[in-house]
Amino acid sequence: MRTRALAATLTVALTSITSAQAPRSSPPPPTLPQTLYSSELPIRVVPVATGLSHPWSLAFLPDGNILVTEREGRLRIVRNGTLDPTPIAGTPKVFARVLAGMLDVALHPRFTENHIVYLSYSKAGENNLTTTALARGVFDGTSLKDVKDIFVANSWSKSNTNYGGRIAFDRAGLLYLTVGERQEQDRAQKPDDHGGKVLRLRDDGSVPPDNPFVGKPGYLPEIYSLGHRSPQGLALNPATGAIWENEHGPLGGDELNIILPGKNYGWPLVTFGTDYDGTKVSDATWRADLEAPFVYWVPSIAVSGLAFYTGDRFPAWKGNVFVGGMFQGRTRGTGQLQRIVLNAAGRPINREPLLWELRQRIRDVRQGPDGLLYLLTDEDAGMLLRVEPAN
Repeated sequence: MRTRALAATLTVALTSITSAQAPRSSPPPPTLPQTLYSSELPIRVVPVATGLSHPWSLAFLPDGNILVTEREGRLRIVRNGTLDPTPIAGTPKVFARVLAGMLDVALHPRFTENHIVYLSYSKAGENNLTTTALARGVFDGTSLKDVKDIFVANSWSKSNTNYGGRIAFDRAGLLYLTVGERQEQDRAQKPDDHGGKVLRLRDDGSVPPDNPFVGKPGYLPEIYSLGHRSPQGLALNPATGAIWENEHGPLGGDELNIILPGKNYGWPLVTFGTDYDGTKVSDATWRADLEAPFVYWVPSIAVSGLAFYTGDRFPAWKGNVFVGGMFQGRTRGTGQLQRIVLNAAGRPINREPLLWELRQRIRDVRQGPDGLLYLLTDEDAGMLLRVEPAN
């Protein structure tokens, strides 16, 4: 009994010490500009805009300005390299709490003609329920006009996390939208629930007639793929035309997937992750009737944005995939940008963590029109960063 009591006392004491020493706030912003090193070349990280509050996504306008969403519910614009202090007016009413808020921003493929901007966000309903919604409006340079929801997911929940919300367009101009399972695991396998799915829509929110489940009893026609947990990145692979997606696992098991029509990606039936208390979600990591991840992470890096590099400013990186990471192994101050190298057959052969010296949560990564990489840091003092060759 004495031994057991002593062990319990030591456990409590050690837990108290660990809790006391654990960081309770974001790491301080790094000193910038800063030169860092990859295995291929030295790189320079330059601040484009500071003073953002938990920025979530960005989109490049044809005139060179940049739209940036802030999770608290604002749409901002960087004009001529300077953050406009006045948010863009006309955005939808956003439920902002914990990880809920304004999410992705995307331009219509024919933006130069119609000036249509898309926003995904957390929408409040009755009885403290929220869901993922997709709105669009016309951008006149200073505000959004004629804003309306064109899709509202039926994934209503009291959870304030796992909304998904990433937007991507394919070569045909069809829109893909991710919806998380809202911490209700079974939703990802339910064919009548948008939660845990990648959806495929027309640009007005209607359903394409060739979606894989159109006309199938019990299935929502918007569903393109199912079995996802919390999708955080979505991008068109310019080399193949395929849509790629990444998503959070729980404790481990983050995934990068190539999205195919009608396929099931397994959550929570198979996973390389465990639950947050260390218990198993599933005994299986693979099943023949389910799609295996293209890449998975154990421990997790809390994946975020996703981009394919096609520019000429980093010749050694051409054809590489970039994935944002917010922290590794649930340890604060370990945010990074991962560079995934593909071989000639399109298979991953190397993964390199970059920018870990900044100790910032990387929420999004995009290739700019200038061939450089642009990042958002998901911090109280968030930043828009540019990565350029050091020389």
